Amino acid sequence: MRAVKEEILNSFKESGEIKQQFIGESLSSLVATIRAIVQALEAGNKVLLFGNGGSAADAQHIAAEFVNRISMERPPLPALSLVTDPSVLTSISNDYSFSEVFAKQIKALGKAGDIAVGISTSGNSPNLVRAFEVAREIGITTVALIGSNGGTMAELADYALIVPSSKTPRIQEAHITIGHVICEMVERLLFRLST
Repeated sequence: MRAVKEEILNSFKESGEIKQQFIGESLSSLVATIRAIVQALEAGNKVLLFGNGGSAADAQHIAAEFVNRISMERPPLPALSLVTDPSVLTSISNDYSFSEVFAKQIKALGKAGDIAVGISTSGNSPNLVRAFEVAREIGITTVALIGSNGGTMAELADYALIVPSSKTPRIQEAHITIGHVICEMVERLLFRLST
């Protein structure tokens, strides 16, 4: 049991250290991302979120925080997860390829001025890379919530938030913290409770 306890303690310690390292290296990028989302929402645009696996769950989670609320009573904010419609996902995958599942939805639902948030631990998922390429063509601002060295998405993104780890669980733990902070700050800035 001692070895199990040590592993648990190490995981918690590592998770905290990675989050601290991220904010030490990326605070300015996070603030810029928050401001871009606020400006887009103030202009009547929306946030589109997407990812694969655990990152798909994070996309749903963050979209729910925008639409409903995270920490205050306020009007709903327009955000949409692109991972929640099985008929759309499977028809695109079947008729075209899985690499098009988000790109085609962005073409259908997105417009210039919107924000596309792609979540990937590697930054190299072909369907997210393709979605960012399409978003750029349309004039949609892209935010990459990524890990490791950022991969191809870091090169394509307008805003790249790179968690400094190659361990998927630790990256995902940081991603949801970052997502919560973004939602909290967007609420406060939009509804003028703090600056």
